[in-house]
Amino acid sequence: MDGGESSDTLHWERQLWAGGYARIAGVDEVGRGALAGPLVAAAVILPASVDDSDNVADGWSAVRDSKTLKHVRRAWLARWIVEQGALVSIAEVGCAELDLIGVAAANRCAMERAVLGLELQPDMLLIDAMTIDLETPQIGVIDGDAQSLSIAAASIVAKVHRDALMVDLDSVHPHYGFARHKGYGVPFHLAALTEWGPCIHHRRSFAPVRVAAEQHGDHETFN
Repeated sequence: MDGGESSDTLHWERQLWAGGYARIAGVDEVGRGALAGPLVAAAVILPASVDDSDNVADGWSAVRDSKTLKHVRRAWLARWIVEQGALVSIAEVGCAELDLIGVAAANRCAMERAVLGLELQPDMLLIDAMTIDLETPQIGVIDGDAQSLSIAAASIVAKVHRDALMVDLDSVHPHYGFARHKGYGVPFHLAALTEWGPCIHHRRSFAPVRVAAEQHGDHETFN
């Protein structure tokens, strides 16, 4: 099965529907490369009405890779996706678990939890650029959040959820600027790590965090 033209983001779903698959879940994650905060995954099964021409031309045409959207638009779309009747599940892997099992395993784990958390289990998975350890038939779609509407919806839902978590963490640990950069390794965040050391929401297995902890002389005590 080829990926079709990138302008038709329902290409994958339409082929699979035609092949007899009724519940196709798009799966994506966010936060894999961040120095702080959880890794978050979402699984989304689109409503049957998504293939109506009016709906595709309306709100669904705005659903695309979350990284290409401004925050306000992304937040609105995350709510809109649910309001349209999509089935949505969100799962997290926290810093302590991620440090224990590694980021690659955490990525698969979050996605698997998101799929298993769906109200109805899918009969096919479309996953951004990978596959996971579930028996459900699945396809890893390269550049999936730009190629598949299901994956794009999952990317939006996951990012909006994680961004909100990081804003909440910012109110508890204001030194690091989590609300500004969402835990990623921007210069401000790296400078704050050097000055303050890591907090409990930092990933100790990531080199910049580990170095900052060593500089502060304590590998176990958190701010």
